[in-house]
Amino acid sequence: MTTQDRLAEQRRERRERLRNPPTPPVGVLVLVGVCVAAMVGQEIFVVLAGDRPALQAWSTVFVAIVLQALPFLGLGVLLSGLIAAFVPDRVLQRVLPRRAGLAVPVAGVAGAALPGCECASVPFAGRMMTRGVAPSAALAFMLSSPAINPVVLVATAVAFPQEPMMVVARCLGGLGTALIVGWVWARFGRDVPLRPPRAIHAEDGGPWETFRLTVQHDLLQSGGFLVVGALFAATLNVAVDPAWSLTVAGVPIVSVLVLAVLAVLLAVCSEADAFVAASLTGFSPTAELAFMVVGPVVDLKLVAMQTGTFGQAFSRRFAPLTFVVAVVLSLVVGTVLL
Repeated sequence: MTTQDRLAEQRRERRERLRNPPTPPVGVLVLVGVCVAAMVGQEIFVVLAGDRPALQAWSTVFVAIVLQALPFLGLGVLLSGLIAAFVPDRVLQRVLPRRAGLAVPVAGVAGAALPGCECASVPFAGRMMTRGVAPSAALAFMLSSPAINPVVLVATAVAFPQEPMMVVARCLGGLGTALIVGWVWARFGRDVPLRPPRAIHAEDGGPWETFRLTVQHDLLQSGGFLVVGALFAATLNVAVDPAWSLTVAGVPIVSVLVLAVLAVLLAVCSEADAFVAASLTGFSPTAELAFMVVGPVVDLKLVAMQTGTFGQAFSRRFAPLTFVVAVVLSLVVGTVLL
């Protein structure tokens, strides 16, 4: 086939695609429909709940968590699709050092380049693994991205205008947690069963078809577990009475643990958790720091998404490890800087 024939064939294919645009996958339409129904149905649910404020609060929290997280989940899914379709394996393997001990800090610092919350980092880290990146480095990236990216740090500065060191403390606590967990996983996590997303390659259609299939797969998988996590988070958000926590605010270590556990239960997006922490005026700055360091690396919706992406065996070990490291670092950094 000559060059002119190939060009003519490409023009015919382009005209055919314009006349018959691809139909969105049924699964994606279902997920979008659920989100739209949640937004529209919230008002109906509130009316039906009547004078039951707990049900009204549950509906509001659930919808807020899902809608707050979906844009960043979409960002992570799109980036993971671009990596799968257009980034050769050798590129990521050349950027990151071969030794896990050196790859972890490089990936941890690089996490600042993904301006999203924890919902975006999970599918992105999973796709990094399918492209040959060491799991410890991909996990360090996953933990650091929602903790030290510029959007989160600016939000923290706005929420704590009278405490500039809070931004520094949050950056050190978040990055330190990512690096320590990454190094520990490189040393002791090799035997833990890990189920990263399967690599998707389109038989026909080239890289754009691979991109479409990857986005569809990651969106349905991560989005489903996001909804499950939001259900649990909304339920616990309503069930936990904030008044009881104020009684332990004056006990330093206990107050740190209380806000750390509260961060796990409330599952607030890392883009907004600084404003929630700033509202907890009865607690010490170190306890507020723990809320902001723990939340982006381990909460209910995040554990649910990690379970769906990497498997239950992974999440049973990874979540407790991350929680302990984040709490200890918050205590250390908060005591020194705040």
